[in-house]
Amino acid sequence: MLDILCIGAHPDDVEIGMGGAILNFKSDGLSVGILDITDGEPTPVGSHEKRIKESINAKEMLSLDERVTLDLPNRYLKDTPEGRIKIAEVIRGLKPEMLFIPYWMDAHPDHIEASILSEAARFTAKLTRTEMKGEPFYPKKIFYYLCMHLRMHVKPTFIIDISPHIDKKIEGILCYRSQFHEQGRVERVQQRVRDVGKYWGMLIGREYGEPFLCKEEIGLESIKGIII
Repeated sequence: MLDILCIGAHPDDVEIGMGGAILNFKSDGLSVGILDITDGEPTPVGSHEKRIKESINAKEMLSLDERVTLDLPNRYLKDTPEGRIKIAEVIRGLKPEMLFIPYWMDAHPDHIEASILSEAARFTAKLTRTEMKGEPFYPKKIFYYLCMHLRMHVKPTFIIDISPHIDKKIEGILCYRSQFHEQGRVERVQQRVRDVGKYWGMLIGREYGEPFLCKEEIGLESIKGIII
């Protein structure tokens, strides 16, 4: 059983959107896994073998407990019954208490479909009288992270302080070297991750932060968890 399963359309989506939060969760002793719905290929200089190797390196960098890569189609991801079942079977197998999935609006169709698929798979995973592998299971909470191509401001439900983890978050993203082949791109990516993190951190009085959304109300056991 996992505490948290993070789902992305492509390898590196989760690392970009919430790599710092994952490191925060791990420092708190939580078990965390990533499910990549596609292998992210084809890309200009990547390959299936390269992307799998890179995702394994990122798994080690983030100290993940699990990482699963499905074979749904990159670029043409769609919400289908078959796709729901594949994701639902992973949910039934890993039994995460919480899901973190892509924000539901974006310019990238795969990100939108990954969000729709993940929400549907959460429900599908609890169905009985089915040929799906595993026992019925329903994650208690679902949250949304930002890994967006749209240049728009989203008002988050909460922001997690990732200040102690920003350097390692960047190292996790840079595991995907096949995606940063253009001259100067590594430096631009590092700077952008820091700039975006600083913006969200500034809003909560911390150096770096990552934003998240939730469609449901969130309960607190104590007000002590609030950053002042």
